[in-house]
Amino acid sequence: MNLKKLHLFLIISFACIYVSAQHDISISAEIDVEKKVLTIDQEIQFFNTSQDTLNKVVFHDWANAFSNKTTPLGERFSEDFLKRFYFAKDYERGSTIIQKITDTPLQKPLSWGRQDGNPDILWVETATPLYPGDSYTFSFQYKVKIPSSKFTRFGYHDNGNFSLKYWHLVPAIYDKEWKTYSHKNLDDLYAPASNYNINFTIPENYYIVSELSQDVKVSSKGDNYKSVVLDGLKRNEVKLFIEKNPTFYSFSTDKVDFISNIYDNHLMPEMKSVAIKRILNFLEDRLGPYPFDKILVSQNEYKSNPVYGLNQLPDIVRPFPDGFQYEIKQLKTITENYLENTLLINPRYDAWIKDAIHIYLMMEYTEQFYPDMKIIGKLSKVIGIRWFHAADLKFNDQYFLGYKNMMRLFLDQPLLSQQDKLVKFNQNIANAYKAGVGFKYLEDYLEDDEIIHQSIRNFYQNSLLKPTNSLEYKKALSDLSPKKVDWFFEDFIKTNTKLDFKIKSVKRKQDSLEVTIKNLGSHAMPVSLYGFNKKNLISKTWISDIDETKKVKIANDNLTKLVLDHDQKIPEVNRRNNYRNLKWIFNKPFQFRFLDDIEDPRYHQVFFIPEFEFNVYDGFTIASKFYNRTFIRRNFEYNVSPAYGFKSKKLLGSASFFNRHQIAEHGLYEIRYGVNGSMFSYAPDLLFRRFSSSVNFRFRPKDLRSNQKQRLIIRNVNVFRDRDEENPVETPDYNVFNVKYRYSDFNLLNFLGYTIDYQISKNFSKFSATVNYRKLFLNNRQLNLRLFAGTFLFNDTEKDGDFFSFALDRPTDYLFDYNYLGRSEDTGFVSQQIILAEGGFKSRLDYPFANQWITTFNANTNIWNWIYAYGDVGFVKNRNVSPKFVYDAGVRLSLVADFFELFFPVVSNNGFEVTQADYEEKIRFIITLSPETLIGLFTREWY
Repeated sequence: MNLKKLHLFLIISFACIYVSAQHDISISAEIDVEKKVLTIDQEIQFFNTSQDTLNKVVFHDWANAFSNKTTPLGERFSEDFLKRFYFAKDYERGSTIIQKITDTPLQKPLSWGRQDGNPDILWVETATPLYPGDSYTFSFQYKVKIPSSKFTRFGYHDNGNFSLKYWHLVPAIYDKEWKTYSHKNLDDLYAPASNYNINFTIPENYYIVSELSQDVKVSSKGDNYKSVVLDGLKRNEVKLFIEKNPTFYSFSTDKVDFISNIYDNHLMPEMKSVAIKRILNFLEDRLGPYPFDKILVSQNEYKSNPVYGLNQLPDIVRPFPDGFQYEIKQLKTITENYLENTLLINPRYDAWIKDAIHIYLMMEYTEQFYPDMKIIGKLSKVIGIRWFHAADLKFNDQYFLGYKNMMRLFLDQPLLSQQDKLVKFNQNIANAYKAGVGFKYLEDYLEDDEIIHQSIRNFYQNSLLKPTNSLEYKKALSDLSPKKVDWFFEDFIKTNTKLDFKIKSVKRKQDSLEVTIKNLGSHAMPVSLYGFNKKNLISKTWISDIDETKKVKIANDNLTKLVLDHDQKIPEVNRRNNYRNLKWIFNKPFQFRFLDDIEDPRYHQVFFIPEFEFNVYDGFTIASKFYNRTFIRRNFEYNVSPAYGFKSKKLLGSASFFNRHQIAEHGLYEIRYGVNGSMFSYAPDLLFRRFSSSVNFRFRPKDLRSNQKQRLIIRNVNVFRDRDEENPVETPDYNVFNVKYRYSDFNLLNFLGYTIDYQISKNFSKFSATVNYRKLFLNNRQLNLRLFAGTFLFNDTEKDGDFFSFALDRPTDYLFDYNYLGRSEDTGFVSQQIILAEGGFKSRLDYPFANQWITTFNANTNIWNWIYAYGDVGFVKNRNVSPKFVYDAGVRLSLVADFFELFFPVVSNNGFEVTQADYEEKIRFIITLSPETLIGLFTREWY
């Protein structure tokens, strides 16, 4: 009996050690503000809270993530097309220099090293085995070179201030294995709660701002320095702001001391204080008391994870009332810090639960204190703007729209996805929004608001300052829920299944209706069915377990309309099929709207907008564009644009109809079917009419962060041209069947793309291939290479001259694919426009076309910044003529790469062109007027 009691006592004692033991971290640091270097002596008393014997301990050294361009952090910046780190000066980057690692108190040197490929993860071997429940004290001496703040907003600032985050060594968490992750600018350091004692030496004219308690003492270095002693218990992170020019302000509340440098110059301090107290009271009510004396939120943190939308606009167009913009910023950042500092959850694999609580609390706060706030603020009352559906949307609707955007793009990813595998838009925005909206969905399904409120509070208080995970929240919710909630965790959280329900049919049964609900998704999740008599709500029924279809009977109390998810709590990919009108042939009325708008599922929407274009034959054209595309992409889209040319004085226009069909998550994931037609002038007083039908197969890898894309395009192009009686062409009308395969892997450092193209028509058949390669070297030198080769399989187009031939410098564009300002011009300014297709030459040579075969090689490299040297070489082969060697070289000004560039020829087969007459006519240019193409420059890092 005594042995059993002793055994039980040992188990309980070990469990207490496991739960309550905290690592102790002591740091003595000194900052050199001129050299931007920290000199650090650090002791870490590491407690082995596992049941394994350890022979080495692993530490995160995220300060060393900035040491070079090839670290995981550097690679992440490159993947996101953030050039500032790659092109930074060496002194702007950071690093850690380890001088000595010993144990304490013996001061015996210890073996250590860095993980292969992860220079920001450090391992240290212990001199003796570290048994369960024991501790081991490590002593480190090292220097940290502080990086520039322009990379992550933390580091040294140009004004002499310092914002320090991840600036010292922290032990990794061991749970059967070491949980180590490299710094990838995701703010997801997984560190244990530790007790800190820090002695920081700074110049006398600097101040330290932090969440730790602090005491200022005289420094041993002399009168020009001071020592700041900082203490804090159970902290998983220590952020320090060392400032010569103070930016922070503070408020004392009965809860905590609040510190921030998030400013709003339009607000009086009293109004800020009221807002902060309201936020802190709200969080205490919904979560529980904050366990620390201070809470600090910074502008750096807010900018890293802002409230995306109109509240980011400059103050001059402030669409929100005074105070709201400040309050919503603080709510976002305070809530995030509240959770980050107290919930010890693996942020790389289990971030969704904190995201869900975070966004859900923000939505609840807005509903409680700003229930009438619109998504566009005061703009919703402006005449003209208030007619848009966007003006009807509540502020909280933005969360569903952010997630819906990725669903419609087929880029949404499961909430349990590893954070560094997420597309940037998902990692920063969409996944957190989906998690928060999911809680609102769950709340509506449970039909009791208090269940979610209480489950969050119970989970928070039971998990406070100790390791936890989302399974603990599932248990907290299941204990309170009267309904089954497994579908939420197994289907909604674990998968990226698109929710989409529709009313398939309705049958009248005396005093009831038999409604068949079809689930267009692949998982059985619940949906609500509303019954209306005109505008009066009569009934609401929740329907669960819909695998494919399910029939449900509801009372027919003179119902005139049925609606699925009328309150729009369910994050469906398509809400347009949720309506069934029982008294009319059309389920929804038609609505015509001027300009783009947010999709309104209650109507069949048609948008119209004036559209302006230009070419030298039609002059300026004005079109009335009718279309159905909204701000968020739809699968079926159409565009009908009748136009008028002011110079040609002719009716012109274009139309297109296409539909996307997603068939898988990766591999062949999408098929797009489409038809389009257009009519414009191709020469003075001559029109062309083009009609095309196509099928587009799109492929992508399983890793959605990869930029690798493949596309197979099969199309048939019909062209009809007006005949010029003064210069008649033999083949004004023709048909071309075209099969094209494109591969691209577009990245900041390396780009590889190739195109294989086959065309067949009545009078010719041709095959060509284009390969593009770009390399950005570590010394910032960029090399661009391009190879083009094409040959005719048969060619019976002599009567048409070179209209169907391969072009050396300016394709004739007989398929009308390119946006020429003047496609038929041989002289004048617009004839100097080039499109880098086919031969890709910049100079006009004596052999501009090839009716048999052509091979060219184009290269350029940067001389300085956006100034490049280019060179082209190749062979042109025409029938009955021997192959001709062609070359040119010159200077390229890449003002906006691939969109606005100038080419200045220097030398070619024509000789030294700079000294030749009319040199200005030899200058060529690239110009892209497509807004969508230019927008791609700014969105590529997000998708």
